[in-house]
Amino acid sequence: MSNKEKEELFSEARNTVFRLLKFRLRSEKEIYGKLKAKNLPASVIKQTIEYFKALDLIDDCHFAQAWTSSRLKKPFGINRIRLELKENGIDQEIIDETIKEKTDKYEELEIVTQLAHHQVSKYKNIAPEKIKQRIYGYLLRRGFSQNVVTKVIKTI
Repeated sequence: MSNKEKEELFSEARNTVFRLLKFRLRSEKEIYGKLKAKNLPASVIKQTIEYFKALDLIDDCHFAQAWTSSRLKKPFGINRIRLELKENGIDQEIIDETIKEKTDKYEELEIVTQLAHHQVSKYKNIAPEKIKQRIYGYLLRRGFSQNVVTKVIKTI
């Protein structure tokens, strides 16, 4: 491959990454996957990722913090956030540190209680046991701990 071809591919890769970053931060694994899907050579992908790391536009620590903050506001549970970060290729050490930092004032019981009561108000003319089953599944899918969900379901 000539230098000109390599430069054109690098330019294409940079444009792709800029477009991706325009919408939200991305993890290194996400960027790698998107560039790989475009059938770019490994050397161009590596060069592109290094370029954006040098600009501090690809930073897994910063991505993990932003992702965690965003997901806690929705609200999602810690278990789901951990899984999503892991799926995005974030190192376990970064995940643990970010979760610890972002959840020091996190009141899971209070959040789960609010969500459960909000969900109860949506169900009319359904047996109470069926309502509890649906809310239980909903809360677990959102990533809240089983102990907290069970405790809240008993109070409904």
